[in-house]
Amino acid sequence: MELLEKVYQAKERIKDVAIHTPLMKNENLSEEFSAQVWLKREDLQPVRSYKLRGAYNKIVSLTEKEKAKGVVCASAGNHAQGVAYACNKLNIKATIFMPVTTPPQKTKQVKLFGKDKVEVVLKGDTFDESQHEAKRLCHDMEAIFIHPFDDEKVMAGQGTIGLELLEDTQTPIDYLFVPIGGGGLAAGVITVFKQLSPQTKIIGVEPAGAASMKNSIEKGINTTLEQMDKFVDGAAVKRVGEKTFEICKDGLDDIVLVPEGKVCTTILRLYNEEAIVVEPAGALTIAALDLYKEKIKGKHVVSVVSGSNNDITRTEEIKERSLLYEGLKHYFLVQFPQRPGAFKEFVNDILGPNDDISYFQYSKKNNRETGPVVIGIELQNKNDLFYIEEKLTTKKFTYQYLNGNKDLFTHLII
Repeated sequence: MELLEKVYQAKERIKDVAIHTPLMKNENLSEEFSAQVWLKREDLQPVRSYKLRGAYNKIVSLTEKEKAKGVVCASAGNHAQGVAYACNKLNIKATIFMPVTTPPQKTKQVKLFGKDKVEVVLKGDTFDESQHEAKRLCHDMEAIFIHPFDDEKVMAGQGTIGLELLEDTQTPIDYLFVPIGGGGLAAGVITVFKQLSPQTKIIGVEPAGAASMKNSIEKGINTTLEQMDKFVDGAAVKRVGEKTFEICKDGLDDIVLVPEGKVCTTILRLYNEEAIVVEPAGALTIAALDLYKEKIKGKHVVSVVSGSNNDITRTEEIKERSLLYEGLKHYFLVQFPQRPGAFKEFVNDILGPNDDISYFQYSKKNNRETGPVVIGIELQNKNDLFYIEEKLTTKKFTYQYLNGNKDLFTHLII
């Protein structure tokens, strides 16, 4: 049976559980990019992400004997919530492994959706480490492993998004931007569009610090990343699926890498301008539009907003990453003279009228003429950095610029 037929079957299985999410035109983005920009609002699912589609389709398809054994999954958050929701609906026991680094908001939601049907186990620092533990438990208990992406029924469930898009649009879609973590959503959507709307260009979007699909496609073989940035946790995996890789390497028209800082800027913008709350992975496809702005002019464009499970405790980190990316926040290690009035001199002689000190860490050193100060300065105009450094030099302050020194920055600031 072709995967497309499985997508149609999945649509029938999940229709009373996963909602047909709206396709909403965004006027601000449309005006900015001189295009017709539409958002597929998967953040409005009952579990606030598209992952419910694949998880439910897989679990409801199990035999009664398989259901009785219970299911196990590993997830950074959204797949776990989909599995939990499905198991509560179907009265099936589930053990869910999540990385220790998972935001508390996501673990709480998993327990909320699963109620007494779910046990949450925190293991490993990444999804891949959690998955290893989950598979080991499956082997020991003979339980059924529900893969978050590398499974045909999971891909088919995610692919129902493609069927909905084709139902809801009156105009052929020129560009479809889909986020990529393990590749399940992209593979499902490719299956639908390459047969039913082959003229649509499908653009995969990955975080720049976790480009596992792009890296694998460029090498021609599925490859595990040695290191990755885990910030965009819903789309950060070291290795994409074997099945999803085979579909994506031929089906994607392009892959765009979005810096994590740009993702943060997009999160803040969506909240402030649109009152839309998204998680980092949910902002990926919208952030990517700016990197594709010349190609999408005058086109009909759809971005899949994949999820809104953001943890409010991450707000300060999101703001910080955004300011650093936009060139509006800068850190310096400055040798201050150890005498009264030195700080006042710095403020009066170095800072401009619109500059703000947002971080100041000083440790007095006895019997020395100068002492090191780590200072963070927030600007209103990124071009003012030139004047800050020029005045530091003119006033003979010895300093190091920390933003460009990753090791020192991490040691002193983070």
